[in-house]
Amino acid sequence: MSLVKDIYSPDFFDHFTELLQEVLPDFAKETFLQRIFTPAFAAMAWKERMQHTSHVLHEFLPENFETAAPYLLNIVEKLLKQRTSGDSLVYIFLPEYIATYGLSDFSTSIALFERTTQLISAEFAVRPFLLTYPEAMIQQMFRWSHHPSPQVRRLASEGSRPRLPWGIGIPALKKDPSPTLPILENLKNDPSESVRRSVANHLNDIAKDHPEVVMQIARQWAGHSSQTDALIKHACRTLLKRGYPEALAYYGLESDDLTLTDVQLLTKEVRMGESLTFSFVLTNQKTRPHTVRLEYGIYFRKANGQLSRKVFKISERLYPANESTTVVRRHAFRPITTRVYYAGEHQLSIIVNGEEKCTLPFTLFL
Repeated sequence: MSLVKDIYSPDFFDHFTELLQEVLPDFAKETFLQRIFTPAFAAMAWKERMQHTSHVLHEFLPENFETAAPYLLNIVEKLLKQRTSGDSLVYIFLPEYIATYGLSDFSTSIALFERTTQLISAEFAVRPFLLTYPEAMIQQMFRWSHHPSPQVRRLASEGSRPRLPWGIGIPALKKDPSPTLPILENLKNDPSESVRRSVANHLNDIAKDHPEVVMQIARQWAGHSSQTDALIKHACRTLLKRGYPEALAYYGLESDDLTLTDVQLLTKEVRMGESLTFSFVLTNQKTRPHTVRLEYGIYFRKANGQLSRKVFKISERLYPANESTTVVRRHAFRPITTRVYYAGEHQLSIIVNGEEKCTLPFTLFL
C-alpha cells in the first residue's frame, strides 16, 4: 500500500532537480540527491521527509533569505506553469522553507507566501508569523481577503484559525477572536466554495471557546444567501453536537414530544474488525412536522479507564406529525490513526436534538 510519505520518491526528486538546474547556476544534481537520500531517509515519516527536503534545499540556496527569495519565487513560478490542476502536496516543503528561514524577514516572506500558496496552501507555514507579528499579520490577512486569487483569500481565513488542526495554536486568538472577524466578514459570500468552507471551519474553531460569538454571527448572516446559510450550519456543527441550547433553538431542534422506544443493542460484545449494531424507534408525537437531528455517541474507554464521548451524526430531516421510524445503525471498530482503542466496557448513547435519551453498555475486545 502506498503511503503519503512516498510522494517524496526518486522520480519526484529527479523531476525537481531538473527544475533546479534551470533556476540555480552551477547546481550539482548528484550532490543534492546524495543529501536527500541519506541512510535515514527510508525510515523518515512524511513530515520528516518534507522538513528534510526543505533543509537540503537551503544548502543549495544563498544563506541570506532575501537573496534566496528570487530563486524560490522562480521555482514557484515554474511549478505554477507546469501544474495541471489543484494543489501539489509534495511541494509543501516550499512554504515550510519560508517559515523556517524567513521568519526574521517579514516583508520578503509575505510576498513569497502570497505567490506560493497559489501552488500549495501555506496555512501551516504562516502560523509562526501570527505568533511573532500578530498585528501586522492580521492586517496582511485582511488585505489578502480581498485578493483576486481564491487560494490567497482562503489563506486569509484558514491561516488565521485559532485552532487549526495539526497546526500551531494561536493562544491570543483563542482568548479573543475579534481580530479575525473582519476577515471572515469579507469572505462570507466568497464565490469559492473552498473559501466559504474555510470560513465555516474558522467559526467552528471560535465556537469551541466563544459559542456566543458564533451565534451572534449566525443571526447577523442569516438569510444573506443559501450559501451563507449553509456556511453557518457547518460552522455550528460542534455546538449542535455538544447540544448547545442556543444553537439547537436557532435551528428549531427542540426535543419535546419526541420519544425513543424499543432501543436494542444487538451486539453487546464487539471485537476489533467487527461492528456494533443497534436499533431504536423514534416517534414524533407533535401535531405538526418537526425537524429531528439524530446522533449517537460512543463513550470510548481511555488509557486511565475513564470514558470519553465521541458523537456521530445519523440524520437530520423533517418528521411528519405522529410518524414513527425504526432506525438501524452499525458502528465499525477498526484501527485508525486518530484513536487508540482500549479493551473493556464502553457505552452507546442515542441523542435526539441534542438531548441524550439513553445509554447502553457494551464490551470491546481487542
